Amino acid sequence: MKEIMKNRSFLPEKSEFNIIKSELKIVKNELEKAIKNQKINAEIFIGGSYAKGTLVKKKEYDIDIFVRFDWKYENLSEELESVIKSVAKNLREGYERLHGSRDYFKIRRGNIIFEIIPVTKINTTKEARNVTDLSYFHVNYVKKNINKKIAEQIAIAKTFCKAQGVYGAESYIKGFSGYALECLLIYYKNFEKMLKELVKVKGRIIIDPAKRYKNEDEIIINLNESKLNNPIVLIDPTWKDRNVLAALSNEAFQKFQNKARQFLSKPDISFFEEKNIDMDEIKEEANRKKAEFVNVKLVTNKQAGDIAGTKLKKFYSFVIKDIEKQFLIIRKEFLYDDKQSANFYLIVKSKGEIVKIGPPVEMKSAVKAFKKANKNTFIKNKAIHSRIKINYSAKRFLLNWMKMYSKKIKEMDIVEFKII
Repeated sequence: MKEIMKNRSFLPEKSEFNIIKSELKIVKNELEKAIKNQKINAEIFIGGSYAKGTLVKKKEYDIDIFVRFDWKYENLSEELESVIKSVAKNLREGYERLHGSRDYFKIRRGNIIFEIIPVTKINTTKEARNVTDLSYFHVNYVKKNINKKIAEQIAIAKTFCKAQGVYGAESYIKGFSGYALECLLIYYKNFEKMLKELVKVKGRIIIDPAKRYKNEDEIIINLNESKLNNPIVLIDPTWKDRNVLAALSNEAFQKFQNKARQFLSKPDISFFEEKNIDMDEIKEEANRKKAEFVNVKLVTNKQAGDIAGTKLKKFYSFVIKDIEKQFLIIRKEFLYDDKQSANFYLIVKSKGEIVKIGPPVEMKSAVKAFKKANKNTFIKNKAIHSRIKINYSAKRFLLNWMKMYSKKIKEMDIVEFKII
């Protein structure tokens, strides 16, 4: 790990940090001026990884600015937009309104994206009207509990998870959020120790970093069952009723564990580098295994980001569920472009034959209809069955599937379904 850290910087260079600091000062000043001019009772709070000191080195930086409105305001996004219009005009920049649990705004300055988020000013976590209201407490908790060494370990963990495609709580990722990794590293102190402990997990692990409960039994009794249904239950140090990793899926955690085992077995810098999906490599694998390669492009008309990504991933899962009925999936890859389209790649083999189960034999009219619609029927377990030969390709299956579900495709906000 020391050798890797010699060859790779995980935190921004001082020069980069200074540019961010300078640009942030400009945007913050403009926000404060606009709030004052419009006589709005609100204050600016810098949040996210920048404020916590856990910002990861990358090509583009996202900086969170929270506008904490007085309790009397209800339509926070509308109030904030009037401020943003003034700020964007003075900065001679455009702005973008994005939908979320509350609508928020983006202003870009070079390679820095400022996300300006409206929240209610609260004094305790119990007063939260929206999950974003809790960000204030998250920042303060992390700042109080890290030092430079832990900050670097957090940056390493974030880079590792990002490279493995398990970073982010968005519905199309269902991985580790930045705050979750910060809490885990505060608890474990060290990236390698965290990996070594989490690869051991089978089923579920419960972690209570701030010891908000006496024991695990108390956690199980007090927490809602839906918040316990995850491979890691991580009690939020700022709000004991919340599981920070409630979004983490078993699939994402298993992927994390597999990559963690590989890294621990043979540590290498490549585990921290994002890799593009190599279509030629997948095609070669398909040829080696004498299987079929399939590439499908999906496009949605929904807002880029979590909304579009979630729509595309949900539709992909819907398609996969039907393909699996007739084809053995050897490999599957889903790649979302962070905009409004995604590609998925499959290596599949036909199952050759499947058995379709029909109605019980005593339902004579239904059995008659089943026989008329299906060939090669036989009786088993007092029900009629049919053997169906799979003598067509997965591409042909998908073409027929598209025709059959054309209405469903539109309902799921997919505007393009194209077999490449």
